[in-house]
Amino acid sequence: MPFETISVVGLGYIGLPTAAVFASRKKKVIGVDVNQRAVDTINRGEIHIVEPDLDMVVHAAVTEGYLRATTKAEPADAFLIAVPTPFKGDHEPDLSYIESASKAIAPVLKKGDLVILESTSPVGATEQMAVWLAEARPDLTFPQSHGEASDIRVAHCPERVLPGHVLRELVQNDRVIGGMTAKCSEAAVKLYKTIVEGECVITNARTAEMCKLTENSFRDVNIAFANELSIICDKLDINAWELIRLANRHPRVNILQPGPGVGGHCIAVDPWFIVSSTPEEAKLIRVARDVNDGKPLWVNDKVKLAVAEFLQENPEKTALDVTIACFGLAFKPDIDDLRESPALAIAENIAATHPGCVLAVEPNIEELPVKLAGKKLVLKSLDQALAESDVLVLLVDHKVFKDIPVAALRGRKIVDTRGVWIA
Repeated sequence: MPFETISVVGLGYIGLPTAAVFASRKKKVIGVDVNQRAVDTINRGEIHIVEPDLDMVVHAAVTEGYLRATTKAEPADAFLIAVPTPFKGDHEPDLSYIESASKAIAPVLKKGDLVILESTSPVGATEQMAVWLAEARPDLTFPQSHGEASDIRVAHCPERVLPGHVLRELVQNDRVIGGMTAKCSEAAVKLYKTIVEGECVITNARTAEMCKLTENSFRDVNIAFANELSIICDKLDINAWELIRLANRHPRVNILQPGPGVGGHCIAVDPWFIVSSTPEEAKLIRVARDVNDGKPLWVNDKVKLAVAEFLQENPEKTALDVTIACFGLAFKPDIDDLRESPALAIAENIAATHPGCVLAVEPNIEELPVKLAGKKLVLKSLDQALAESDVLVLLVDHKVFKDIPVAALRGRKIVDTRGVWIA
């Protein structure tokens, strides 16, 4: 059947751009989110996240009547679930958001509908979603019980886009389509071909789930090598960034750049889904996670050392007199996304342990997260932080930080985790 109406459940960093791109192809799109503020913002033709050009696409889609947001699921021909999959307990995957989304759309499902799980998920999550849907709608049949003859098609199609380039990559990147049956995959390909110029590659649901986890675990392991190398170089008094530049001149070597850790909703999270499923086998993946999760603690120690050196050079002052500025809170450059951000964790730790003033510079947000309310961390402009601080900690290589003149950094202690000011 044709997909004339598409419902996107979860209007965050993936769901809203996905909804907007489908709407730009003149499809009727119903966005569903539990956040009333986000729903109201979208219905005004505005956006509640930072993503280049998304504001224009959403405004056009809403104005032309192709995109509408609501807090309650409505009938559609295809449902794309793009909700978070966070942790619970000791890095155990929390599927409660997927369960809630499944139960929200179940009452409006009809024969012939397609349900796609886009949320990055542990292996088996798509099958579990199909079970929840079947329990809520015993009057309909699903792939796990009726195979190709099922009333409802179910598939997993993980997103694989780069924040800051989402609109382009949603269209240009290849998509992995993992249907629970061949007909499920066929239906999903038909839907995505509405917007995707890349190839839609068919596999099964479990392999599609594992594919996304594998992609991000591969990147995590490589980042861990760079982060561990930077710690080794620091101990041996070697410039890690110069070393990496030299090593990368080898035709078969491509070492990544070290940083303060790994953040975001993918690379810092997805490897744990593999570890959780196969703890005895995923040894290297687990070690890489430990290395990257441990890097913020190392950075905090470097900041304490910088404060001690400043006090040695200025014996008339105490730690209470020292002002530290943390440059960047997002998990990667030039975005506003703070999810799983090592920079944010480092800034929080500094604010909790340093007796003096701690400033934060994050040009992509207007206010600090609610969870930081009442904590000793003050959001300042770039110029204010440069004027007031004794120790400068570069945590995110936002473009605006790269453009700071060298003269503006003189006379301060610098902890540069990105190799921008000292490389």
